[in-house]
Amino acid sequence: MDNTTTLAQLTGNIATVGYGLATLGPGIGIGILVAKTQESVARQPEVAGQLRVNMFIGMALIEALGLIGLVAGLIL
Repeated sequence: MDNTTTLAQLTGNIATVGYGLATLGPGIGIGILVAKTQESVARQPEVAGQLRVNMFIGMALIEALGLIGLVAGLIL
């Protein structure tokens, strides 16, 4: 087995592990965001509409981090 094949396989494995780690941050972030939004709605139901809009904006920004990790994994 030559070195270029081994190096390409190693790079692909590192990219896969990197993408797996890159999904942890957005997953934890969305979990905390949704939990705090639910807690806020339970405390003040009258602001549920405003909180929902802000939650979706925050989720979109957090999800962008996961997509950046996906692209970085595909490039490498």
